[in-house]
Amino acid sequence: MLNLAAFVLALAIVGVVFEMLRRKKLREKYAALWLIVGTGTLVLAAFPRLLTIVTEFAGVQLPSNLLFIISILLLLGVCLHLSWEISVVEDETRTLAEEVAILRAIVEALPAAEEHKGDTATSPSSQ
Repeated sequence: MLNLAAFVLALAIVGVVFEMLRRKKLREKYAALWLIVGTGTLVLAAFPRLLTIVTEFAGVQLPSNLLFIISILLLLGVCLHLSWEISVVEDETRTLAEEVAILRAIVEALPAAEEHKGDTATSPSSQ
């Protein structure tokens, strides 16, 4: 019964990820991670003995300990990846803000330059 619940949950995760992809609510690079997690959970729910075999091979005492280790490593990887993405977006935002400030200064300087240019064209000293 527990394996059936895990299988249904994993199937729901995969289904939700595909639906979010279809509706363009989730980007492909993030969906890949969730699809890997969902597929891994599907495999472990379908073949529960597989976790025990891997646990014995890895030298871990309990299958649940191995599952927790894998989960923690996965979460650390997600945190590291999202931190990297935030850093990239922060740099892009700073660059865009600087470019907007430069363009704003140029646009605000245009009327003053036009006014100054008009004054010199009609002044008596230029004739």
